[in-house]
Amino acid sequence: MDHSPTMDACAALRAQVRELTADWRAAGRYVPRSDSWLRSFDLDFSKELAARGLVAMTYPKELGGGGRTHVERLAVTEELLRAGAPVAAHWIGDRQIGPAVLRHGTFELQRQIVPRIASGEAVFCLGMSEPEAGSDLAAVRTAAVRTEDGWRINGHKIWTSQAHRATHIYLLARSEQTDNRHEGLTEFIVDMDSPGISVTPIRDLSGEHHFNEVHFDDVMVPEGRVLGREGGAWRQVVEQLSFERGGAERVLSSYPTLIALLDQAARHEQDRELNTVLGSLVARLAVLRRLCFDVAAAMDTGHAPVQQAAALKYLGNTFERDAIEALRRTELYREPTPDSVFGQALLASPGFSLRGGSAEVLLSLIARQEARA
Repeated sequence: MDHSPTMDACAALRAQVRELTADWRAAGRYVPRSDSWLRSFDLDFSKELAARGLVAMTYPKELGGGGRTHVERLAVTEELLRAGAPVAAHWIGDRQIGPAVLRHGTFELQRQIVPRIASGEAVFCLGMSEPEAGSDLAAVRTAAVRTEDGWRINGHKIWTSQAHRATHIYLLARSEQTDNRHEGLTEFIVDMDSPGISVTPIRDLSGEHHFNEVHFDDVMVPEGRVLGREGGAWRQVVEQLSFERGGAERVLSSYPTLIALLDQAARHEQDRELNTVLGSLVARLAVLRRLCFDVAAAMDTGHAPVQQAAALKYLGNTFERDAIEALRRTELYREPTPDSVFGQALLASPGFSLRGGSAEVLLSLIARQEARA
């Protein structure tokens, strides 16, 4: 058994998260659910995590972070996802916006944004997808035009989770028309209370509201809110998506389905087919968790593991769909409601293959890696 300091620290962190989530569940403060990192929003819970040093764990201490490793952060995120905890308030900012600002933001932008993510005060949403563009981020048409004081933004984003609660939006916009669609893109950090921003809810089939449309009508953004190099956002976006694609949420979003399957298998020990399917899923989960670990370890060496993260998301999406499909052969499939284990997972499942890039985009990234091998 590995008793290295990192593994010992991970074990202590897992115990801390398990105790916290158990206390909150016992007090009736949340109910575990699938897709908790997008759908379960509780700012108090996120601030409680922040107060314990469980948000912004890998950020520099001088900016409010914990100075810990990505492997240690992985231990915490796995436990939060397993518990179906209400983490949507801080997840996007912590997972990818903070690291992007630390890599590409000016020192002043870092001082403005990073400590607020670390404290749980800044709630981020992602302004990437657009109508008619799908997963093709190079097709964005939201326009950024330079002015004397900064930039004027006009455009329309869609499927923007938690925009109605966010304090900030990460925005990808076209700042220049070029022959190469991957050029002329710029990233911005925009305050959601800026004049000219309007948010319209998109409700899913159950009536739940976490998706939104966001419109930008002559929204003024200061020059200091440009993230990285003007017109050079494409490389930054691809790098940033490795933070998004390579996390445990690509494997454990529907973890309550596995818990339910384990319970069903215990009740029906003689059901060999169910036990065979469950055994296969558990074995695949072990491999996917190892891939998560490898991605986190690569990030600890300063790399942005783009292809590895794409492979993890592609395989993780398939795993989660198969786990939901396995529930169909159990009694939990009968008369499912939107709040049931099966209902929650099924409603979340269409997003598995879209958010963070479609299967075609991911396979393209993986193929490029194979071509270079």
